[in-house]
Amino acid sequence: MISVLKTTTSNALDHLKQVYSGLQAGRASASIIDDIQVESYGAMMPIKNVATVTCPDATTLRVEPWDKSIVGAIEKAILLADIGISPQNMGEHILLPVPPMTEDRRKKLVKIVHEEAEKAKITLRNVRQDSMKKAKSDEDLSEDAQKSLEKEIQEIIDTANKEVEEISKKKEEDIMKV
Repeated sequence: MISVLKTTTSNALDHLKQVYSGLQAGRASASIIDDIQVESYGAMMPIKNVATVTCPDATTLRVEPWDKSIVGAIEKAILLADIGISPQNMGEHILLPVPPMTEDRRKKLVKIVHEEAEKAKITLRNVRQDSMKKAKSDEDLSEDAQKSLEKEIQEIIDTANKEVEEISKKKEEDIMKV
């Protein structure tokens, strides 16, 4: 039960980190557009599966599709994703100049950081609740073993919650840095 709990909390933390990596903090990062879906050969696929995304400098992304015929589809997908970046179609590739962050944009991103941290905490609370129910319903455990297991569950969740706080605080500082 503890190994499942640790795996689940680890997955929740990994998901939070992945979500945060996609939040634009004024610098170019391929993760900003990695998961944008592009229509390619009649199917929807993430940009990272149809193109190479590079950062030639700190404020520009370069998207170079493997099949040059889908440049227009990639441009359209980026526009529809509404990520606050206007793509520049250069024929065989697309340049994405990442605009400098405005104070309003920073505040919106910090709000998103807090919302995502709260979602992670809710997930952890639900995992704790499920684990506690399983511990209480396990008739093979003595009362002392049950209390010990519940204490261990709580310690794992407390550690994960502290990590959520640290990750979100670090991301908030990163966003607010001018």
